[in-house]
Amino acid sequence: MSDDTKFSAYAHPEKLVSTEWLAANLDAPNTRIVESNEDILLYDTNHIPGAVHIDWIADLNDKTIRDYVSPEAFAALCERNGITPDTTVIFYGDKSNWWAAYALWVFELYGHTNSKLVDGGSAKWKAEGRELTREKPSITNSTYPVPGKRDDARIRAFYHEALAHAEAKKPMVDVRSPGEFSGAVTHMPEYPQEGVLRGGHIPGAKSCPWSTAANPDATFKTAEELRKIYTEDLALGDADDIVAYCRIGERSSHTWFVLTYLLGYKNVRNYDGSWTEWGNMVRSPIEKSV
Repeated sequence: MSDDTKFSAYAHPEKLVSTEWLAANLDAPNTRIVESNEDILLYDTNHIPGAVHIDWIADLNDKTIRDYVSPEAFAALCERNGITPDTTVIFYGDKSNWWAAYALWVFELYGHTNSKLVDGGSAKWKAEGRELTREKPSITNSTYPVPGKRDDARIRAFYHEALAHAEAKKPMVDVRSPGEFSGAVTHMPEYPQEGVLRGGHIPGAKSCPWSTAANPDATFKTAEELRKIYTEDLALGDADDIVAYCRIGERSSHTWFVLTYLLGYKNVRNYDGSWTEWGNMVRSPIEKSV
């Protein structure tokens, strides 16, 4: 199946580009390629020519409170990376685009919806032997007006909202590993324990690991395969109010992208506090299956 055929079956095919398209459009006008990784050292090792690096820790997160940067800091981030409100931002990264989807989601909090993901991310680009460089692009600062207000309500859920969602028995998707969902472990294999005191899942949540939406080459599965996973097996309806969560919001950003842009669900929010918050919150209800 060609990429054009595959993409056309998604609800919003304009939110994806293929590695082939990107290789032919590295210098496309009014675009900025952004690499965002879990491993913040990868960019300096090599990256797609013309790509800038957005560090999910230093650039997107506030340094003193657990929240995202201020609208002023977001505007400054865009300006030093040559991004204007009209720039198409094309995100890619490691881990099947976990952090690229997370960065795209944060950009959307500030109203920058002119964004795309590279299907397959850096893994597919490198597997195909495409051009890489260690040279950082020369960027001319742009002008980016400070967003008037960050639009959290549309795509973000906070603890009290996630709690009310669970109590109302509305659909919640836990995208962590089966072991994390059951409570057998409190973190992913080979990852450090991040201080979560209790394991398990939010009552009523359904387990659907983020990886079920991805192929071995890090690309997204077809629309038909995704509908089988989420619409048929998980029984998510078009009118459902859906909340996804994981450990700190990065894996659930991937699932949020799948549900929102590939399948076209209209009301999907990412609970980025996720299990790091829920598992430590006093009196938060928890279910276990071990």
